[in-house]
Amino acid sequence: MIDSVDPVEVASISIPLASAVLGLVIGYQAYRGFRRNDSTSMRYLSIGLILLTAVSFSLAAFGGLFLRLEILPESVATPIRLVARVSQFTGLAFITYSLYRRP
Repeated sequence: MIDSVDPVEVASISIPLASAVLGLVIGYQAYRGFRRNDSTSMRYLSIGLILLTAVSFSLAAFGGLFLRLEILPESVATPIRLVARVSQFTGLAFITYSLYRRP
């Protein structure tokens, strides 16, 4: 069973998962910064990081898994990808706004 595991496939799954976890940790720390200092920029940074990493990864990973297991029809593959990309774009927009926002 172990011989059939492709290390490249394991890396292609584990690295995005680790990125999502790190994004959540950083997003949580930014949220704590927002709560502690009442900084609106930190709130936008937190939201952006979570959208960019955890939400988009979860949509892509679970959407792909449900499609592979045929729980979801193939017709929703494109909308799932679109929503994941919109989440990434929105996250980047929030992060950019947090960096250029004046207090």
